[in-house]
This record gives sequence, C-alpha cells and structure tokens, in this order.
Amino acid sequence: MKKILVGIISAVSISLAACNKQVNQAENTKEVTKLKNSAQIELKIGDQKGNMRAQLEASKLLDGIDYKISWYEFPAAAPVAEALNATAIDIGYLGDAPFIFANANGGHARAIAVNRYDPYAVALLVPKDSPIKSIQDIKGKTITANKGSIGQLVTLRAVERAGLKASDVNFKFLPPADGKLAVANGNVDVWAVWDPYTAYAEVIDGFRIIENGRGLYSGFTFLAGTEQALNDQQKRAAIQDFIYRLEESQEWVNKNYQSFGKELAKITGIPEEPATLAFKRKNATWTSITDDVIATSQDTADFYHKHQLLNQKIDVSGLFDREFNTKQAGN
Repeated sequence: MKKILVGIISAVSISLAACNKQVNQAENTKEVTKLKNSAQIELKIGDQKGNMRAQLEASKLLDGIDYKISWYEFPAAAPVAEALNATAIDIGYLGDAPFIFANANGGHARAIAVNRYDPYAVALLVPKDSPIKSIQDIKGKTITANKGSIGQLVTLRAVERAGLKASDVNFKFLPPADGKLAVANGNVDVWAVWDPYTAYAEVIDGFRIIENGRGLYSGFTFLAGTEQALNDQQKRAAIQDFIYRLEESQEWVNKNYQSFGKELAKITGIPEEPATLAFKRKNATWTSITDDVIATSQDTADFYHKHQLLNQKIDVSGLFDREFNTKQAGN
C-alpha cells in the first residue's frame, strides 16, 4: 500500500525554513511550461495534485501565452502556504481555512480569486470494516488531518453540529499520504481529507464517508499571491491573464469531465474512475473576490479563534486583493 501511495499521492514536505532551498534543489527535475518570450516573465505556481495544472494542460489553455510557468506540486495546502510565505512561489492554490490559518500565523499572501465548489468531498472517512458508522461514533476517537486544514475545519464543525465538544475527539496532524497509512494501519480511527484523496479512498480502497462538508464548509479554495509578485506590474498582468485562462479551463472541465478524467489519469497517475468522480462532483467555478467571500472567511477565522487554533481574533479584510477580475464577478 505504501508503494501505491507514494506513486499516487505526492508526499512532499516543505518546511518554512527549508522552502527556498528545496525549491532551488528541485530546479533540475521540475517540469517547466516554456512558451514564446518566456524569458521576460516567469510565474512560479504552487499547485495541489490534479488541480490547476492538470485542467489547464488538458484543455490546452496554456497554449500561446507569452510568459513562462514553473510548476511546483504539493500534497496539501499547508506547504503551499509555507512556500508563499517564503516567496519560493509567486501564486498558489489553497483552501480558505489553511490560507487564513497561515496568515494569522505570520503569512503575508493575499487571496486574488476564489474557486467555488461543492464541498461534499471534504469528508471524514473510515476503512470499510471500521465499527464507526456515523459522526456520533467518533467520541473518544482519533482523527488525522493537516493542522489548520479544511479537513480539520469540517471535523470541528461536524463535532459541534452533532452536539459533541471539540475535546471529545483527538487530532493527530499528518499530511494526506501519512494520514491514510495511519488509518489503514489502525493507528488512528478517522481520516479528514478532500478530493482527489477522498475519491481515491472510496473507489480504490473502499473507504466510507461518515460525514461530508455540505453545510459545514464554504467550498472556497483561493488563488493567492505573494506581496512581492502582486507588486510587480509585469507579473501582475501575467497573473491576471492566468486567472482568465484558469476560469475558462474550469468551464471546459465541467463540460468534459469524462474525457478529462482519462487525461487526468495520465497526468497524475490517479486511476480514471476516482479522477473522473472527483471533478464530476466538484462542479467548480472561478470568480472574483466578493463581499460574501470575505464575510465567510471572517466566520472561519472567528471559528478557529473560538477553538483556540488562532491565538487572537483577526480581521481578514486585509488578506484580499479585489482588483483581479474573472468573467464571473461572483455568485
């Protein structure tokens, strides 16, 4: 199983102190999308497995751009946030909860666009033979999640909605690959994670969802940029162009998720069935930052403070740059 996980799920671990060093060491092996006039502008983009890069390449919407893109793939949002904070990347893809968590703990990135999607697959999973049948059964159990992740957020809100207390459960903070192994080996009871990990665990391993993110999580993932990149006018123009292409690629995926699933399987190594399932149920749309996005993010920050994940209350309004546009201003 470990061999499969290593092949399917990128177990990349980048600490804040080592982030620039590791990115530099990866220069010789990372794949770079080189296009005309690429020497003029380079965007270093942090992605998570099977997301922006996969859909942009499958839809061929990177064809003809006049800047260079260097892609860096991460297994979860936390190392994306660390890379942004270390300015090892210019822009990155991460959920609203880890974005807020990172910025409350010294980060300086700004959210510039939002991916709105069905939060069903941000879920709590158990192995098929687990005695745990519902959220009520997790009292006294151990849940694995990334600290500050959307998985932890959904867990805490699910516990609260079920009439339990946060102290009724224990957390073991692990990245997705290690978390899955811990659950499979019986070292923890529940895995709180998101697609494509959820779809893979369901389809390939027979894991069961005991709680999903609907009604518990916003379904917001941000494209965020460093202050350094956003203050560079040439890069800013390239980022705006990238957002338009990203939005269009999402529309293409929504209309062609079946064929995209086949392409995604080739790109990521994730089998076709879970790859297709992940994007079919996601049904995502990219939009600009709007008032409801900021209000929802403030609610998330307040919730984290309530549960002592943030040391002090924060005003999230300064964490957004609203000058970037999409064709759809928002819902």
